[in-house]
Amino acid sequence: MHKLNRGNREKVQQFMSITGTSEKVAVQALKASDWHLEGAFDAFYSQPQSRTYTDSRHLEELYNRYKDPYVDMVLVDGITILCNDLQVDPQDIVMLVVSWHMKAATMCEFSKQEFIGGLQSLGVDSLDKFREKIPYMRSELMDEQKFREIYNFAFGWAKEKGQKSLALDTAIGMWQLLFAEKQWPLVDHWCQFLQAQHNKAISRDTWSQLLEFARTVDPTLSNYDAEGAWPYLIDEFVEYLNENGIMQKGRSTEWSQKR
Repeated sequence: MHKLNRGNREKVQQFMSITGTSEKVAVQALKASDWHLEGAFDAFYSQPQSRTYTDSRHLEELYNRYKDPYVDMVLVDGITILCNDLQVDPQDIVMLVVSWHMKAATMCEFSKQEFIGGLQSLGVDSLDKFREKIPYMRSELMDEQKFREIYNFAFGWAKEKGQKSLALDTAIGMWQLLFAEKQWPLVDHWCQFLQAQHNKAISRDTWSQLLEFARTVDPTLSNYDAEGAWPYLIDEFVEYLNENGIMQKGRSTEWSQKR
């Protein structure tokens, strides 16, 4: 790898560590994707020869290890054991990505179909393979489209069954988790504003539009359009920032640079 610059050498090493491929395969995949790491991962895992086929018996054994003794589902206790086995904190955002892959309908529980189907889609039928996939799932958060899908998935996943809106405390916790990945400078002010002046459940529209606001409006609000079609709550937040002199002056967003 002596001919590669430092950044590309690091990408090759990361690709090799996650996929288990040789240096030659890693370099070829990255060159084909113009050295975009996420694109190289997507291309690699979409190739039939790179997919790992799962053993249904092993999947059943994994499910039985974590399923509740009284209900045919994996519930909080089982997920806690799973996290311990994976050496991942239950509050780690990668568990949200796991739930996204499993298409889980509700936080802190997996049906048998969700659990086994999700592992099959990941090519996982053992704990070792599951652990090996964790870095790849973390890397998916760097992809703009996948982050958007995971973000939108989180609303339905985190809200209580039968409710159309997301409880405020839950929404705040999810925003702090998700925007820690994207480093949106206004997230703490947004959460403080909601607690002080809103104190109501969050609608799906507000949830989805906030991502667009965070992506497109500079933290200084220099490009904020007061005539734009933002939900009223976001407009009120901008007024709150202006009235309280809360600006991120001199600090440009790194969002687009990282995406």
